Amino acid sequence: MISGTRDEKLDPLTEEVNTLGGGCSQVAVDLSKEGEPQRLVDVAVERLGRLDILVNAQGINRPQKAEEVTAENWDAVMNINLRSLFFVCQAAGRQMIKQNYGRIVSISSQTGTVALPLRAAYCSSKAAVDSVSRSLALEWAPYNITVNTVAPTFVETDLVAGMFKDPAFKQYVLDNIILGRMAAPEEVGYAVLYLVTDLAAMITGHVLMVDGGWTIK
Repeated sequence: MISGTRDEKLDPLTEEVNTLGGGCSQVAVDLSKEGEPQRLVDVAVERLGRLDILVNAQGINRPQKAEEVTAENWDAVMNINLRSLFFVCQAAGRQMIKQNYGRIVSISSQTGTVALPLRAAYCSSKAAVDSVSRSLALEWAPYNITVNTVAPTFVETDLVAGMFKDPAFKQYVLDNIILGRMAAPEEVGYAVLYLVTDLAAMITGHVLMVDGGWTIK
């Protein structure tokens, strides 16, 4: 089951997965609103019968110089990137505790480990995602629940293409990725896939970098 803020954005992916025989359903939710994380999990359990895997992939970024960050933008980034993510994890964790099984993976970022300019709020939120995931991994380990994060570098998406209209910024990024290229979306997906299978049953509280070597320097 997939979720997002608007059905019109979800429809094409649901159709694509169903064409491949995946049996996909969707639900539109605003995870920043009180009670919506729990509603999302309740709908998933109602439709699927149980909840074995949760992948958190929500996130926003509002670049500003640190001395110009507004309270509105700080709160917006934190509410989506951290607050809503935690409460989705909480709702899913309650169900997974009942099942005595679960796999939770959150999409973090290399910026949880290394700083980038103009992203004080974003970097802070992603570092917090890594930290809260470790806390959940510790608390829920007795229930056979693993909690990990995947931390990509810049990924080939429409959002990044917009950022790369600035040639100096594009060169800055490529100079820092020692493999010399951005990540493909499926390369992030493969990392998530690994962590939700039993191949990774002994891995919890881990930040899996998909960063082309940026953070080893």
